[in-house]
Amino acid sequence: MMYINDIHILWYFVVGVLGLFVGYFVQWCNMRLPEYKKVFCKDFITTFAKCGKPSYILMILTAVLYIAALYFAPSWFQAIKYLCLVPMLLIAFCIDYKHCIIPNRLTLTMFELGLIFAFIEGMVSINFAIDRFLGVLVGGGIFLGITLLGGLILGKEAMGLGDVKIMGALGLFFGWRMMLIVSLLAFLIGAVISVILLLTKVKKTDEYIPFGPFIVIATFMVMYIPFQYLVYGLLKIFTLGMFH
Repeated sequence: MMYINDIHILWYFVVGVLGLFVGYFVQWCNMRLPEYKKVFCKDFITTFAKCGKPSYILMILTAVLYIAALYFAPSWFQAIKYLCLVPMLLIAFCIDYKHCIIPNRLTLTMFELGLIFAFIEGMVSINFAIDRFLGVLVGGGIFLGITLLGGLILGKEAMGLGDVKIMGALGLFFGWRMMLIVSLLAFLIGAVISVILLLTKVKKTDEYIPFGPFIVIATFMVMYIPFQYLVYGLLKIFTLGMFH
């Protein structure tokens, strides 16, 4: 009874508590990165204390996502990858939603960590490394193509370069197959939510709707929902229920 999914319940407690502290740090990053200020500095505690109360919702959400990462990850290595990725995804979501930007420092950090994990996996099998670097090309390539095409047809960026960069960085974590799923899910979620925002007049047709949050939601779905279920669901949607 002390084990859940072959993992001792104490590990879930430890990871959950860690998630609370990480959520506190995520809030700090949300304040500092849009202003291009250093995240790691000696006055972290004193400066943050003066800026307002901690976001308990963000802290609890991070803790829940951390526990879920431990539960759903197929291996300890994957769990570590997810634990590193969760706070960066939350930061990207919050900053892009509020400021319509994804800071370069954030995507660069994500890319650097992705390279480390890809290198470790590549030592096990070269196929893993190839898959991860193809993920960069597929993830970043799809969104770069849309951005360039939008510039040619519409005369303006269809989406920001920050979206292109974060998709390329995520490719190092998930590989090309998963990045295809992330792309499809992001566009599907983005289309549905955008239509709702326009119909409810929360957003006007000429207002910019940041795409980063949709990428983040799609990535979390890939992390926590088995691949076969995602493929089955997408086939059902795009075939209008005719797929069996």
